[in-house]
Amino acid sequence: MGLEDRVLTGVHFMQGNYAAVEGAIAAGCDFFAGYPITPANEVSEGMARRLPAVGGVFFQGEDELCSIYAISAASLAGAKAMTATASAGYDYMQEGIEYAVAVEAPIVVVDVMRCRGENFATQSDIMQVRWAAAGDHEMIVLAPSTVQETFDFTVRAFNLAEEYRTPVVVVSEMSLALMRERLEIPAASAVPVVNRKRTAKSPADYLPFHADSEYGVPDFAELGTGYRVIHSINPHDERGDIEWEPHAFDRLYKRITGKVRENRTKISTVQRFGLDDADIALVAFGSEVRPALDAMEMAREKGIRAGVMKLDAPWPFPEEAIRDLASNVGAVVTVEMNMGKYAGEVERAVCGKCRTARATKNLGTPHTPDEILSVIEEVRA
Repeated sequence: MGLEDRVLTGVHFMQGNYAAVEGAIAAGCDFFAGYPITPANEVSEGMARRLPAVGGVFFQGEDELCSIYAISAASLAGAKAMTATASAGYDYMQEGIEYAVAVEAPIVVVDVMRCRGENFATQSDIMQVRWAAAGDHEMIVLAPSTVQETFDFTVRAFNLAEEYRTPVVVVSEMSLALMRERLEIPAASAVPVVNRKRTAKSPADYLPFHADSEYGVPDFAELGTGYRVIHSINPHDERGDIEWEPHAFDRLYKRITGKVRENRTKISTVQRFGLDDADIALVAFGSEVRPALDAMEMAREKGIRAGVMKLDAPWPFPEEAIRDLASNVGAVVTVEMNMGKYAGEVERAVCGKCRTARATKNLGTPHTPDEILSVIEEVRA
């Protein structure tokens, strides 16, 4: 089945979780493994319905660890693979994510954040999606704020995973995952699709973990095609042989982290609203961008020059963008739906160049614009 036949083009009124399904299929996803968990179940349900119909494979694992290893194995066999879970399930996946990082398996994970044990909105996983897996690594995490972006960012997640041969997380939230909004799906020919670079070398000459530069990405060869490769979480050399030697370990992980970290200005895009003349800047990601934009408008109606920096990709951390922002405003306010996690990174990057404040809460609902406006007014005073 061709890509044109797979993609549901046109205008839809669609739930966020289903938008992730359609984004994955538009990006070429042909393998999904998952285990039921609210509020991410619609992703699995949608994939179970849609993926076999377009020539892909749906697999329900017995648990989250099975699912993450299943998609890693499928990826190493050449598939474009994804799983979806919620906060508690994401906990169980860390060993598999660590493995995917080490063997450079491109996979996509949708994490629908929820409060501990309950289906209430939160952004409390924001540090976990960056740091939870063991070992040195640099995660790519995309944070959509609308149903349209859930589709678009899922496509982008696959493309980034393929380009950098690394896991990519799409971090959603209960409120965004279950809401319905207008979604426009373009023709398949208009969807940008990136495919990992396959090796042109023979099995005898192929080095599976060799890159052409210090922070480069190795060419890929599928399992089962004559290329005999050990895919081990242990330190390994360019051939893939386990090598318990400190310098080999150092070279490997400098490249694995560097291929993402050194490209952060390309990966961690931001969107700017009202910042040309702003005195107070709100920094937000995910669904918190929505009330932040409303609060910006309310502040301007009161004569307060507020603006918003929307983080499309909270990780890798957009260091340069935040530093530049701090040099051009009087205060930076971090808006997040937790007790204050990402704010610490923002304040570190601001480094005293301007005042800082936090609009934070973890009560199961996004901020209201009035709540954010009250913080803006406090900072202004």
